[in-house]
Amino acid sequence: MIFDREHECMDRKDLEKLQSERLVALVKRVYDRVPFYRALFDEKGIAPEKVRGIQDLPSLPFTRKYNLRDNYPFGLFATPLKDVVRIHASSGTTGKPTTVGYTKNDIDMWAGVMARSLAGAGTTADDVVQVAYGYGLFTGGLGAHYGAERLGASVIPISGSNTQRQIMLMQDFGTTVICCTPSFMLYLYDVAQQQGVDVTKFPLKVGVFGAEPWSDAMRVDIEKKWNIKGCDIYGLSEIIGPGVSCECVEAQNGLHINDDHFLPEIIDPETGEVLPEGSVGELVFTTLTKEAFPLIRYRTGDITSIWREPCVCGRTNTRMARVSGRTDDMLIIRGVNVFPSQVESVLLMSPEVEPHYRLIVTRKGAMDNLLVEVEIKQDLYHEVSEAILSMDDITTIAEHEKMMHLKSNIQKNIKDIIGVNVGVNFKEPGSIERQEGKTQRVIDKRKEEA
Repeated sequence: MIFDREHECMDRKDLEKLQSERLVALVKRVYDRVPFYRALFDEKGIAPEKVRGIQDLPSLPFTRKYNLRDNYPFGLFATPLKDVVRIHASSGTTGKPTTVGYTKNDIDMWAGVMARSLAGAGTTADDVVQVAYGYGLFTGGLGAHYGAERLGASVIPISGSNTQRQIMLMQDFGTTVICCTPSFMLYLYDVAQQQGVDVTKFPLKVGVFGAEPWSDAMRVDIEKKWNIKGCDIYGLSEIIGPGVSCECVEAQNGLHINDDHFLPEIIDPETGEVLPEGSVGELVFTTLTKEAFPLIRYRTGDITSIWREPCVCGRTNTRMARVSGRTDDMLIIRGVNVFPSQVESVLLMSPEVEPHYRLIVTRKGAMDNLLVEVEIKQDLYHEVSEAILSMDDITTIAEHEKMMHLKSNIQKNIKDIIGVNVGVNFKEPGSIERQEGKTQRVIDKRKEEA
Protein backbone atom coordinates (compact mmCIF):
# COMPACT_ATOMS: atom_id res chain seq x y z
CA MET A 1 0.00 0.00 0.00
CA ILE A 2 1.23 3.52 -0.83
CA PHE A 3 0.26 5.89 1.97
CA ASP A 4 1.15 9.25 0.36
CA ARG A 5 1.04 8.74 -3.41
CA GLU A 6 1.55 12.45 -4.16
CA HIS A 7 5.00 12.51 -2.57
CA GLU A 8 6.12 8.89 -2.74
CA CYS A 9 5.50 8.69 -6.50
CA MET A 10 6.52 12.19 -7.60
CA ASP A 11 8.12 12.82 -10.95
CA ARG A 12 11.83 13.27 -10.34
CA LYS A 13 11.91 16.79 -11.79
CA ASP A 14 8.99 17.85 -9.60
CA LEU A 15 10.68 16.32 -6.56
CA GLU A 16 13.96 18.10 -7.24
CA LYS A 17 12.08 21.40 -7.63
CA LEU A 18 10.40 20.83 -4.25
CA GLN A 19 13.72 19.86 -2.65
CA SER A 20 15.38 23.00 -4.00
CA GLU A 21 12.62 25.26 -2.70
CA ARG A 22 12.81 23.66 0.72
CA LEU A 23 16.61 23.80 0.81
CA VAL A 24 16.67 27.52 0.03
CA ALA A 25 14.15 28.21 2.81
CA LEU A 26 16.09 25.96 5.23
CA VAL A 27 19.42 27.70 4.65
CA LYS A 28 17.90 31.13 5.28
CA ARG A 29 16.09 29.94 8.40
CA VAL A 30 19.09 28.32 10.10
CA TYR A 31 21.29 31.32 9.25
CA ASP A 32 18.77 33.64 10.86
CA ARG A 33 17.89 31.49 13.88
CA VAL A 34 20.83 29.24 14.80
CA PRO A 35 24.03 31.03 15.92
CA PHE A 36 26.13 27.93 15.18
CA TYR A 37 25.12 27.91 11.51
CA ARG A 38 25.45 31.67 11.16
CA ALA A 39 29.02 31.48 12.45
CA LEU A 40 29.80 28.43 10.30
CA PHE A 41 28.45 30.03 7.12
CA ASP A 42 30.28 33.29 7.82
CA GLU A 43 33.51 31.40 8.45
CA LYS A 44 33.16 29.60 5.10
CA GLY A 45 32.12 32.78 3.30
CA ILE A 46 28.72 31.37 2.35
CA ALA A 47 25.94 33.90 1.82
CA PRO A 48 22.50 32.24 2.22
CA GLU A 49 21.08 34.21 -0.72
CA LYS A 50 23.65 32.57 -3.01
CA VAL A 51 22.10 29.13 -2.40
CA ARG A 52 19.59 28.67 -5.22
CA GLY A 53 18.83 24.95 -5.07
CA ILE A 54 20.05 21.40 -4.53
CA GLN A 55 22.83 21.95 -7.07
CA ASP A 56 24.48 24.17 -4.43
CA LEU A 57 24.28 21.56 -1.67
CA PRO A 58 27.92 20.35 -2.04
CA SER A 59 29.14 23.88 -1.30
CA LEU A 60 27.54 23.86 2.15
CA PRO A 61 29.51 22.74 5.23
CA PHE A 62 28.96 19.44 7.02
CA THR A 63 27.41 19.10 10.46
CA ARG A 64 29.09 16.50 12.66
CA LYS A 65 28.15 14.60 15.78
CA TYR A 66 30.54 16.62 17.95
CA ASN A 67 28.82 19.84 16.83
CA LEU A 68 25.64 18.53 18.45
CA ARG A 69 27.47 17.67 21.67
CA ASP A 70 29.30 21.02 21.70
CA ASN A 71 25.93 22.80 21.58
CA TYR A 72 24.27 20.63 24.24
CA PRO A 73 21.48 20.76 25.16
CA PHE A 74 19.47 23.21 23.01
CA GLY A 75 22.07 25.28 21.15
CA LEU A 76 21.08 23.99 17.69
CA PHE A 77 17.34 24.47 18.12
CA ALA A 78 15.83 26.83 15.55
CA THR A 79 12.65 27.52 17.51
CA PRO A 80 12.07 28.82 21.04
CA LEU A 81 11.74 26.12 23.68
CA LYS A 82 8.12 27.11 24.23
CA ASP A 83 7.37 25.82 20.71
CA VAL A 84 9.12 22.48 21.33
CA VAL A 85 6.55 19.88 22.38
CA ARG A 86 8.88 16.85 22.59
CA ILE A 87 12.53 16.29 23.50
CA HIS A 88 14.33 13.04 22.75
CA ALA A 89 17.98 12.15 23.20
CA SER A 90 20.38 9.76 21.52
CA SER A 91 21.36 6.47 23.10
CA GLY A 92 25.07 7.28 23.01
CA THR A 93 27.20 5.55 25.64
CA THR A 94 29.98 8.12 25.96
CA GLY A 95 29.73 11.72 27.01
CA LYS A 96 26.51 13.66 27.09
CA PRO A 97 23.64 12.60 24.82
CA THR A 98 22.65 14.53 21.74
CA THR A 99 19.27 16.14 22.32
CA VAL A 100 16.70 16.58 19.58
CA GLY A 101 13.53 18.65 19.68
CA TYR A 102 10.20 18.46 17.87
CA THR A 103 7.52 21.06 17.28
CA LYS A 104 3.89 20.01 16.81
CA ASN A 105 4.46 20.11 13.04
CA ASP A 106 7.61 17.98 13.41
CA ILE A 107 5.64 15.32 15.31
CA ASP A 108 2.96 15.39 12.63
CA MET A 109 5.56 14.98 9.87
CA TRP A 110 7.25 12.15 11.81
CA ALA A 111 3.97 10.27 12.14
CA GLY A 112 3.43 10.75 8.42
CA VAL A 113 6.79 9.38 7.27
CA MET A 114 6.47 6.46 9.69
CA ALA A 115 3.02 5.73 8.30
CA ARG A 116 4.55 5.71 4.82
CA SER A 117 7.24 3.30 6.00
CA LEU A 118 4.90 0.89 7.75
CA ALA A 119 2.44 0.97 4.84
CA GLY A 120 5.30 0.16 2.47
CA ALA A 121 6.14 -2.83 4.66
CA GLY A 122 2.59 -4.09 4.23
CA THR A 123 0.83 -2.64 7.29
CA THR A 124 -2.82 -1.56 7.01
CA ALA A 125 -5.59 -0.33 9.29
CA ASP A 126 -6.62 -3.96 9.83
CA ASP A 127 -3.32 -4.94 11.47
CA VAL A 128 -2.28 -5.41 15.08
CA VAL A 129 1.18 -3.83 15.48
CA GLN A 130 3.39 -4.88 18.39
CA VAL A 131 5.98 -2.18 19.07
CA ALA A 132 8.91 -3.87 20.79
CA TYR A 133 11.34 -0.98 20.34
CA GLY A 134 12.16 0.90 23.52
CA TYR A 135 10.00 3.84 24.55
CA GLY A 136 11.38 6.91 26.32
CA LEU A 137 14.29 9.08 25.20
CA PHE A 138 15.04 6.55 22.44
CA THR A 139 12.97 7.50 19.39
CA GLY A 140 12.22 3.98 18.16
CA GLY A 141 9.15 3.09 20.20
CA LEU A 142 7.17 6.32 19.90
CA GLY A 143 8.07 6.74 16.22
CA ALA A 144 6.68 3.33 15.29
CA HIS A 145 3.72 3.88 17.64
CA TYR A 146 2.53 7.13 16.06
CA GLY A 147 3.11 5.85 12.53
CA ALA A 148 0.97 2.77 13.17
CA GLU A 149 -1.75 4.89 14.78
CA ARG A 150 -1.69 7.26 11.79
CA LEU A 151 -2.44 4.23 9.60
CA GLY A 152 -5.34 3.29 11.86
CA ALA A 153 -3.78 0.04 13.05
CA SER A 154 -4.22 -1.37 16.56
CA VAL A 155 -1.01 -0.74 18.54
CA ILE A 156 0.45 -2.84 21.36
CA PRO A 157 2.99 -0.51 23.07
CA ILE A 158 4.89 -3.25 24.89
CA SER A 159 8.36 -1.69 24.45
CA GLY A 160 11.50 -3.84 24.70
CA SER A 161 12.44 -6.82 26.92
CA ASN A 162 9.65 -8.88 28.60
CA THR A 163 10.35 -11.72 26.20
CA GLN A 164 7.86 -14.20 27.64
CA ARG A 165 5.14 -11.55 27.71
CA GLN A 166 6.02 -10.56 24.14
CA ILE A 167 5.36 -14.12 23.01
CA MET A 168 2.17 -14.41 25.08
CA LEU A 169 0.73 -11.20 23.62
CA MET A 170 1.67 -12.22 20.09
CA GLN A 171 -0.46 -15.32 20.63
CA ASP A 172 -3.31 -13.80 22.64
CA PHE A 173 -3.69 -10.46 20.83
CA GLY A 174 -3.11 -11.84 17.34
CA THR A 175 -0.13 -9.64 16.45
CA THR A 176 0.29 -9.38 12.67
CA VAL A 177 3.18 -6.86 12.52
CA ILE A 178 6.12 -6.55 14.93
CA CYS A 179 8.64 -3.71 15.15
CA CYS A 180 11.95 -4.51 16.90
CA THR A 181 15.66 -5.08 16.33
CA PRO A 182 16.50 -8.14 14.22
CA SER A 183 18.68 -9.58 17.00
CA PHE A 184 15.76 -9.30 19.44
CA MET A 185 13.54 -11.15 16.96
CA LEU A 186 16.02 -14.03 16.96
CA TYR A 187 16.12 -13.92 20.75
CA LEU A 188 12.32 -14.13 20.87
CA TYR A 189 12.52 -17.19 18.66
CA ASP A 190 15.00 -18.87 21.00
CA VAL A 191 12.74 -18.19 24.00
CA ALA A 192 9.71 -19.51 22.13
CA GLN A 193 11.62 -22.69 21.27
CA GLN A 194 12.50 -23.18 24.93
CA GLN A 195 8.82 -22.85 25.79
CA GLY A 196 7.82 -25.32 23.10
CA VAL A 197 5.85 -22.66 21.19
CA ASP A 198 5.44 -23.06 17.41
CA VAL A 199 5.75 -19.45 16.20
CA THR A 200 4.90 -20.38 12.62
CA LYS A 201 1.30 -20.81 13.76
CA PHE A 202 1.10 -17.14 14.85
CA PRO A 203 -0.89 -14.74 12.60
CA LEU A 204 2.30 -12.65 12.32
CA LYS A 205 2.97 -11.69 8.70
CA VAL A 206 5.75 -9.11 8.73
CA GLY A 207 8.53 -7.75 10.92
CA VAL A 208 9.87 -4.20 10.59
CA PHE A 209 13.44 -4.47 11.81
CA GLY A 210 16.03 -1.75 12.42
CA ALA A 211 18.22 0.14 14.92
CA GLU A 212 21.24 -2.04 14.12
CA PRO A 213 23.05 -3.26 10.98
CA TRP A 214 21.96 -6.72 9.83
CA SER A 215 22.71 -8.83 6.81
CA ASP A 216 20.45 -10.28 4.15
CA ALA A 217 21.45 -13.72 5.41
CA MET A 218 20.00 -12.84 8.82
CA ARG A 219 16.82 -11.70 7.09
CA VAL A 220 16.52 -15.09 5.40
CA ASP A 221 17.08 -16.82 8.73
CA ILE A 222 14.41 -14.74 10.51
CA GLU A 223 11.90 -15.17 7.70
CA LYS A 224 12.39 -18.93 7.67
CA LYS A 225 12.14 -19.34 11.44
CA TRP A 226 9.06 -17.14 11.83
CA ASN A 227 7.45 -17.74 8.41
CA ILE A 228 7.12 -13.99 7.83
CA LYS A 229 8.49 -11.21 5.64
CA GLY A 230 11.21 -9.05 7.18
CA CYS A 231 11.59 -5.41 6.09
CA ASP A 232 14.52 -3.19 6.98
CA ILE A 233 13.75 0.25 8.42
CA TYR A 234 16.28 3.04 8.93
CA GLY A 235 16.36 6.17 11.01
CA LEU A 236 18.40 8.09 13.52
CA SER A 237 17.34 10.48 16.25
CA GLU A 238 19.26 13.40 14.81
CA ILE A 239 17.32 13.29 11.54
CA ILE A 240 13.85 12.37 12.87
CA GLY A 241 14.00 8.88 14.38
CA PRO A 242 12.71 5.81 12.53
CA GLY A 243 10.95 6.61 9.27
CA VAL A 244 13.82 8.14 7.33
CA SER A 245 13.59 5.14 4.99
CA CYS A 246 12.10 1.65 4.83
CA GLU A 247 11.93 -1.30 2.45
CA CYS A 248 8.71 -2.09 0.61
CA VAL A 249 7.38 -5.60 1.12
CA GLU A 250 6.84 -6.07 -2.63
CA ALA A 251 10.49 -5.77 -3.64
CA GLN A 252 12.60 -5.80 -0.46
CA ASN A 253 15.23 -4.21 -2.67
CA GLY A 254 16.51 -1.02 -1.11
CA LEU A 255 14.97 1.26 1.50
CA HIS A 256 12.74 4.03 0.16
CA ILE A 257 14.02 7.37 1.52
CA ASN A 258 11.39 9.99 2.27
CA ASP A 259 13.52 12.41 0.30
CA ASP A 260 10.94 15.17 0.09
CA HIS A 261 11.85 15.64 3.79
CA PHE A 262 15.38 14.17 4.07
CA LEU A 263 17.81 14.99 1.27
CA PRO A 264 20.48 12.24 0.95
CA GLU A 265 24.06 12.28 -0.30
CA ILE A 266 26.87 9.70 -0.31
CA ILE A 267 30.36 11.00 0.37
CA ASP A 268 33.85 9.61 0.64
CA PRO A 269 34.30 9.40 4.44
CA GLU A 270 37.95 10.38 4.14
CA THR A 271 37.78 13.32 1.72
CA GLY A 272 34.16 14.47 2.05
CA GLU A 273 33.80 14.39 -1.75
CA VAL A 274 30.29 13.62 -3.04
CA LEU A 275 30.34 10.23 -4.77
CA PRO A 276 28.43 9.19 -7.90
CA GLU A 277 25.10 7.38 -7.63
CA GLY A 278 25.60 3.72 -6.71
CA SER A 279 28.95 4.28 -4.96
CA VAL A 280 29.43 2.97 -1.43
CA GLY A 281 30.30 5.61 1.13
CA GLU A 282 29.07 7.58 4.13
CA LEU A 283 25.43 8.64 4.21
CA VAL A 284 24.75 12.36 4.69
CA PHE A 285 21.33 13.94 5.28
CA THR A 286 19.90 17.45 5.14
CA THR A 287 16.55 17.84 6.90
CA LEU A 288 14.39 19.90 4.55
CA THR A 289 11.26 20.43 6.66
CA LYS A 290 12.13 20.06 10.35
CA GLU A 291 11.33 23.13 12.43
CA ALA A 292 12.84 22.63 15.90
CA PHE A 293 16.07 20.85 15.06
CA PRO A 294 17.08 21.25 11.40
CA LEU A 295 20.43 19.93 10.23
CA ILE A 296 22.47 20.69 7.13
CA ARG A 297 24.61 17.93 5.62
CA TYR A 298 24.70 15.82 8.76
CA ARG A 299 27.29 13.05 8.55
CA THR A 300 25.55 9.95 9.87
CA GLY A 301 28.61 7.68 9.96
CA ASP A 302 26.55 4.95 8.25
CA ILE A 303 27.98 3.15 5.23
CA THR A 304 25.63 2.50 2.31
CA SER A 305 24.82 3.52 -1.29
CA ILE A 306 21.85 5.22 -2.94
CA TRP A 307 20.14 5.07 -6.34
CA ARG A 308 17.16 6.80 -7.94
CA GLU A 309 15.70 4.19 -10.28
CA PRO A 310 11.92 3.81 -9.67
CA CYS A 311 10.87 0.67 -7.81
CA VAL A 312 8.52 -2.03 -9.07
CA CYS A 313 6.17 -1.04 -6.22
CA GLY A 314 5.48 2.28 -7.96
CA ARG A 315 7.48 4.55 -5.65
CA THR A 316 9.93 6.92 -7.30
CA ASN A 317 11.83 8.19 -4.27
CA THR A 318 15.53 7.55 -3.76
CA ARG A 319 16.45 4.15 -2.40
CA MET A 320 19.38 3.19 -0.18
CA ALA A 321 21.08 -0.15 0.34
CA ARG A 322 20.87 -1.64 3.81
CA VAL A 323 23.53 -0.13 6.08
CA SER A 324 26.59 -2.37 5.99
CA GLY A 325 28.30 -0.78 8.98
CA ARG A 326 29.47 2.48 10.47
CA THR A 327 32.60 4.46 9.90
CA ASP A 328 33.25 4.23 13.65
CA ASP A 329 32.44 0.47 13.78
CA MET A 330 34.72 -0.41 10.90
CA LEU A 331 37.62 -2.63 11.89
CA ILE A 332 40.94 -2.39 10.10
CA ILE A 333 42.59 -5.79 10.30
CA ARG A 334 46.03 -5.91 8.71
CA GLY A 335 45.04 -3.17 6.27
CA VAL A 336 41.65 -4.64 5.37
CA ASN A 337 38.40 -2.81 6.17
CA VAL A 338 36.03 -5.22 7.91
CA PHE A 339 32.44 -4.60 9.00
CA PRO A 340 30.64 -6.97 11.40
CA SER A 341 27.77 -7.40 8.93
CA GLN A 342 30.22 -8.70 6.31
CA VAL A 343 31.39 -11.43 8.68
CA GLU A 344 27.79 -12.21 9.58
CA SER A 345 26.90 -12.73 5.92
CA VAL A 346 29.73 -15.21 5.49
CA LEU A 347 28.91 -17.09 8.70
CA LEU A 348 25.32 -17.57 7.66
CA MET A 349 26.44 -19.22 4.45
CA SER A 350 27.07 -22.23 6.72
CA PRO A 351 23.77 -23.83 7.85
CA GLU A 352 25.54 -25.51 10.77
CA VAL A 353 25.96 -22.26 12.73
CA GLU A 354 23.55 -19.88 14.43
CA PRO A 355 23.36 -16.10 13.78
CA HIS A 356 24.82 -15.46 17.24
CA TYR A 357 28.45 -14.40 17.10
CA ARG A 358 31.13 -12.07 18.49
CA LEU A 359 34.21 -10.55 16.93
CA ILE A 360 37.16 -10.25 19.29
CA VAL A 361 40.04 -8.06 18.12
CA THR A 362 43.45 -8.31 19.74
CA ARG A 363 46.94 -7.08 18.95
CA LYS A 364 50.16 -9.01 19.29
CA GLY A 365 53.10 -6.73 18.69
CA ALA A 366 52.23 -4.79 15.54
CA MET A 367 49.83 -7.45 14.27
CA ASP A 368 46.05 -7.20 14.63
CA ASN A 369 44.17 -10.46 15.02
CA LEU A 370 40.45 -11.15 14.59
CA LEU A 371 38.79 -14.07 16.38
CA VAL A 372 35.25 -15.03 15.37
CA GLU A 373 33.21 -16.76 18.06
CA VAL A 374 30.02 -18.32 16.73
CA GLU A 375 27.43 -20.72 18.14
CA ILE A 376 26.86 -24.03 16.41
CA LYS A 377 23.41 -25.49 15.82
CA GLN A 378 21.88 -27.59 18.60
CA ASP A 379 21.56 -30.76 16.48
CA LEU A 380 25.21 -30.60 15.37
CA TYR A 381 26.32 -30.03 18.96
CA HIS A 382 24.44 -33.14 20.14
CA GLU A 383 25.67 -35.22 17.20
CA VAL A 384 29.32 -34.43 17.83
CA SER A 385 28.95 -34.68 21.63
CA GLU A 386 27.57 -38.20 21.34
CA ALA A 387 30.26 -39.18 18.86
CA ILE A 388 33.20 -38.20 21.05
CA LEU A 389 31.90 -40.17 24.03
CA SER A 390 33.02 -43.38 22.30
CA MET A 391 36.34 -42.05 21.01
CA ASP A 392 39.48 -42.05 23.13
CA ASP A 393 41.54 -39.82 20.82
CA ILE A 394 39.10 -36.91 20.69
CA THR A 395 39.07 -34.71 23.75
CA THR A 396 36.98 -31.72 22.69
CA ILE A 397 34.13 -30.94 20.32
CA ALA A 398 36.35 -28.45 18.51
CA GLU A 399 38.81 -31.23 17.60
CA HIS A 400 36.18 -33.48 16.04
CA GLU A 401 36.78 -34.02 12.32
CA LYS A 402 33.39 -32.58 11.37
CA MET A 403 34.05 -29.43 13.40
CA MET A 404 37.54 -29.03 12.00
CA HIS A 405 36.13 -29.26 8.48
CA LEU A 406 33.43 -26.66 9.26
CA LYS A 407 36.00 -24.34 10.80
CA SER A 408 38.24 -24.64 7.76
CA ASN A 409 35.36 -23.84 5.41
CA ILE A 410 34.32 -20.75 7.37
CA GLN A 411 37.89 -19.45 7.55
CA LYS A 412 38.30 -20.01 3.80
CA ASN A 413 35.03 -18.23 2.99
CA ILE A 414 35.96 -15.22 5.14
CA LYS A 415 39.39 -15.07 3.52
CA ASP A 416 37.96 -15.39 -0.01
CA ILE A 417 35.11 -12.91 0.43
CA ILE A 418 36.44 -10.35 2.92
CA GLY A 419 40.16 -10.81 2.39
CA VAL A 420 41.45 -11.38 5.92
CA ASN A 421 42.60 -14.44 7.86
CA VAL A 422 40.67 -15.00 11.08
CA GLY A 423 40.52 -17.46 13.92
CA VAL A 424 37.24 -19.28 14.54
CA ASN A 425 36.00 -20.61 17.88
CA PHE A 426 32.78 -22.59 18.10
CA LYS A 427 30.56 -21.97 21.09
CA GLU A 428 27.84 -24.11 22.61
CA PRO A 429 24.24 -23.24 21.65
CA GLY A 430 22.93 -20.43 23.86
CA SER A 431 26.32 -19.57 25.35
CA ILE A 432 26.79 -16.16 23.69
CA GLU A 433 24.98 -13.51 25.71
CA ARG A 434 21.68 -12.34 24.23
CA GLN A 435 20.74 -8.67 24.44
CA GLU A 436 17.26 -7.26 24.17
CA GLY A 437 18.33 -3.98 22.62
CA LYS A 438 21.13 -3.33 20.18
CA THR A 439 23.54 -6.26 20.15
CA GLN A 440 27.25 -5.64 20.80
CA ARG A 441 29.05 -7.66 18.15
CA VAL A 442 32.62 -6.36 18.58
CA ILE A 443 34.96 -6.62 21.54
CA ASP A 444 38.06 -4.62 20.69
CA LYS A 445 40.87 -5.34 23.16
CA ARG A 446 43.59 -3.47 21.30
CA LYS A 447 43.49 -0.41 23.55
CA GLU A 448 43.76 -2.61 26.64
CA GLU A 449 46.82 -4.29 25.18
CA ALA A 450 48.53 -1.12 23.96
